[in-house]
Amino acid sequence: MESVIAVFREPTQAKSALEALKARGFDRDHLGFALTDVVMEDDIAQATGVGPEAGAPGGSASVIRGTIGGTLAGVALTLPIWLLLLIIPETRIYQLGGIYGMLFGALGGAGLGGLFGALAGSDHGDYVKLLRRMGVPPVQAERFYDAMKNGHTLVIARDPDSKRADEALSIMRKNGATQIDDASGKGRLSSERIGQDGK
Repeated sequence: MESVIAVFREPTQAKSALEALKARGFDRDHLGFALTDVVMEDDIAQATGVGPEAGAPGGSASVIRGTIGGTLAGVALTLPIWLLLLIIPETRIYQLGGIYGMLFGALGGAGLGGLFGALAGSDHGDYVKLLRRMGVPPVQAERFYDAMKNGHTLVIARDPDSKRADEALSIMRKNGATQIDDASGKGRLSSERIGQDGK
């Protein structure tokens, strides 16, 4: 399986590319697209009959990051209060309460951070991970995702036999595939062939 990936500045260009690929006989089950605008995503899906690509599940990494961040935030918010209780002689009798406050702040922050981390990971998922599973090298996968965050649309054509990848690439370029450096500030041509080994 070989994948051809292209970045388009406008969703309408991506839609045209998908229609052109279908017109040339590419199976819509082997086509996909991705963008961050859910309204336009639905519009393209309905117009072309091609399903959007869902990012790979965020997994435990986003939950762990959220939990750690929440714990640190909880401690950072309650530590100054405990220090004040410790510094002021009249309030030293309440220092144990300050320690409990820090403990509950850390636990509450960890819980909320983990919850929001889980929600963030399950929204669109991890497109970098998705692209890497398709054989895209890590640095380039980050560039593609940066382009998506900048409002560009990815179009993906999978070629099971690796015989029509060049044709798919040509169709995408004719329909307005842009350079990755225009989309994310640097790098190689955004529309290119990606095999299972990432080359």
